[in-house]
Amino acid sequence: MSDISVKNEYTPVKEDFELLEQRDINTDKNFASQSYWKGVAIHFFRNRRAVVGLVIVAMMILLAVFAPMLSGYQYDISVKAPNEKGKMKKAIGIPPRVPAIHEMVTGEKYDDIFSDLTLIFGTDDNGRDLWTRVWHGARVSLLIAFVTIIIDMIIGMSYGLISGYFGGMTDNIMQRIVEIANSIPRLVIVSVLAIFMAKGISLVIVALLLTEWIGMSKIARAEMLKMKEQEYVLASRTLGARNGHIIFKEILPNTIGPIITQVMFSIPTAIFTEAFLSFVGVGIVPPECSIGTLISDGFNNITTLTYQIIPPIIVLALLMLGFNFIGDGLREALAPKLEDM
Repeated sequence: MSDISVKNEYTPVKEDFELLEQRDINTDKNFASQSYWKGVAIHFFRNRRAVVGLVIVAMMILLAVFAPMLSGYQYDISVKAPNEKGKMKKAIGIPPRVPAIHEMVTGEKYDDIFSDLTLIFGTDDNGRDLWTRVWHGARVSLLIAFVTIIIDMIIGMSYGLISGYFGGMTDNIMQRIVEIANSIPRLVIVSVLAIFMAKGISLVIVALLLTEWIGMSKIARAEMLKMKEQEYVLASRTLGARNGHIIFKEILPNTIGPIITQVMFSIPTAIFTEAFLSFVGVGIVPPECSIGTLISDGFNNITTLTYQIIPPIIVLALLMLGFNFIGDGLREALAPKLEDM
């Protein structure tokens, strides 16, 4: 039997093999491997409302950066004041101001001596170009919001992660501090700061820094309490990793999704808070302007120059809407539901 099996043994030849790259292999692209952030991007851009919010915010930022440069006027100087930009505009043939007759709520006619029909948004009651002031104000509001949120993210995130990681007495003490800080009304904090600081951008930024980090710290603490008992954290402790390495190198990357979502919701809150502080008179000081100061000025003239309040309100509404759409889209993309997978 052994001799027969040896004789019947088949010897492979070259024609029995085919190189892999020469085969027509159909890859299942639906289940192809992809990174976590690539999956987040796919889910985000499938959300039409999130994409609309991204387009709105991008347009607002571009207009805030470039629109004041293209207007030909300065935000703090009357369009009737002599300056090089005004002379240049006159030299290229832009028609002169046409007197505009407005009607008060009482029905009385009056001539708006500051109106200029060559301007997109007209002028304010001091003769300053509203187009330039609105987009310069949007630039100031966005700058305050982004600077505040970046610093608050660092402070609140670190505070919450440390509090949740150590727990026990450390967590109790740190959370009592959070409760005390959260119980003080923001307007009271601003009023106290106004005693020691001059009104302006710095006062608004400091006021937001003292209040906006609280929400971020709560999100970070909740994520830490959920993550610190995971197996990879136990493995890092067993291998002798230090607490700082575990907190910021091991756990932080796994909690970054909810933190990013919180940041996107905090930006419109910061913009609205700045507008509120400027509206009540404890924020930006004229001739500097922000969205809040422009709304305040327009509100003071709403019975006579109603058009002044409309542009800053629209810009504020679009910024709030855009950032909220982006926040909703990120929240769904970072934690997609089963039916969306």
